[in-house]
Order: sequence, then C-alpha cells, then structure tokens
Amino acid sequence: MTYRIGLIDYGMGNLYSVQKAFDRLGQSLKIVRNPNDLLEVEALVLPGVGSFDPAMEQLNQTELIPYLKLWGSKNKPLLGICLGLQLLFDSSDEGSKAGLCLLKGHIQKLPVNQGERIPHMGWSLIEKTNNSPLLNTNDKNNWMYFVHSYCAIPAEKSDLAATTKFGESKIAAIVWRGRIGACQFHPEKSSKAGQAMLKRWVAWLKDGAPSLR
Repeated sequence: MTYRIGLIDYGMGNLYSVQKAFDRLGQSLKIVRNPNDLLEVEALVLPGVGSFDPAMEQLNQTELIPYLKLWGSKNKPLLGICLGLQLLFDSSDEGSKAGLCLLKGHIQKLPVNQGERIPHMGWSLIEKTNNSPLLNTNDKNNWMYFVHSYCAIPAEKSDLAATTKFGESKIAAIVWRGRIGACQFHPEKSSKAGQAMLKRWVAWLKDGAPSLR
C-alpha cells in the first residue's frame, strides 16, 4: 500500500531539510497549507522550530487546527518533529496557549542543575522504552541530533517510546500512541540513524500503518 504523505507548512518548520530526507528515500511529500490540502494525503508530518505559542498562532492562521484534531480523533498517521512533538500535547511551560491535545500531557522546561546546558544541543543516544514504528529492538547506535529547551511529560507512561539522558535525568525522545507519534530530535539531521528511522516510518505506512495501542 502506498501512502500519500503531507508536510505541514505553517511558517515554523525547516521544510527543506525534511523534504530532502524523504527525497533520499524516494518518497515525495505534498505541502499542506490549508484544510483543502488534507484531502489529498493520508499521513502527515508536523515539523517545527521555535516557540510554542507563536507556533500555535501560526497554525491557527492556516485554519488547520480543528482538522488536525479531527485527524487525531480518527487515529490517522501523523509524525511530529521537534517542536512538532510538543504541539501534540495539551499545554506547555513555554506559553499559555492550548496545544493540539492529540496526546495527553504537558511540556515542561528541561530540568536545571543537571550539569547540562540549556538548550540541549547536540548528539545524544536514545534508548527504547516502548514499541513504535521508528525503532527496532536490536538498534544499538541510535545517536540523534537534538536542539530544544523543553521536553514532554506524557500523562500515560505507555506513550513514552524512547528516552535520552540529560544529566542525571531521562527525558522524552520519542512518544507514540496508536498511529500518532513524534520525536524530540531531528531525524532529518541525524545522519544514517535518522534516515533509517524515517525509512521505517514510511515502510510502516506502506504496510497499512498498524495501530500499536
């Protein structure tokens, strides 16, 4: 089965890098800027760079928010990247606006006094905690590139699919429920490991996107 994948453009995502990563997989993306564009796709990628409230404001201007909530209620495939992960949750310490509420939980500031700089920037090893289409059980060298100052606290522990170390703490690296998931890092900037992850997601879509939970 072939999935038509849409890339949401709301003015706060590095679309070029994401497009190039999928191009290397031979997978085209349709740019989604308004609700009508959603009629032409069956899976979505929600990228994001910047701050929570401005991102929600930009999304609101596209008029996509109610349609993305409907997309989530129908458990249709969606992959969030970096800020795109944070927007899937209910709320954030970074602002006062509500998120998309597709996953239950809150976004909070990275823990201080961890001997780590904020923002968390650079390569970190991720560790699988629950199943998702993005990771194989036998993966050993999942070093991914992070740039962020906030992290997700899922309300349901089963939604946490992978973590990474931040000082003495472990923070969310991948979240997943049903057909909706996201990564806090940038797979499109994470060399071969990130490319392999996107390849698994595309393969999962083509296999019919079986829901995990």
